[in-house]
Amino acid sequence: MRRTDPRPARLPAVAVTVVMGVLAGSGCAAAPEPAPATESAPASPTASATATDAPTSGPALIPDGSADDNLPYFSAVIKGVWGTDQSVQGRSYIDALVAAGFPKAEMELTQDRTTVDNPADAIQFSVRWRGECLVGQVGPSTPEPTAVVLPQVPGGTCLIGQTRPIDW
Repeated sequence: MRRTDPRPARLPAVAVTVVMGVLAGSGCAAAPEPAPATESAPASPTASATATDAPTSGPALIPDGSADDNLPYFSAVIKGVWGTDQSVQGRSYIDALVAAGFPKAEMELTQDRTTVDNPADAIQFSVRWRGECLVGQVGPSTPEPTAVVLPQVPGGTCLIGQTRPIDW
């Protein structure tokens, strides 16, 4: 597992994958699994991104870099959202990642709420990046944001099970 935080990992990559599978299998997600994406070059930052949407110091997006190269930036973006009152809203993470220059078409997201409208214990989101996955996990059962690089699962996706549409 690759982390930007020097402290011991709270959730190993295998646990993140298992949690994603269990949550998806327990009905926490209601949308169909997205079609496999082709490996493509990451998009450049969007025109709507502003200097306040992305971290202003520290790591930066490396468009030609690997997932490992971009993990510190991915982590910084999700930690920025984690520190707001929108920390348990999946859309906030997707919007921040898009504003930071990650390609929306390569993202996946699990549900924020369960089928009985309770907050999800954990929210996962990912960005397919050059054949690998930048995966983040946040939520009430996660004491701090977790970000790892994982291989794609069979079918070319990053998250196991059903994900919600990113249609905004």
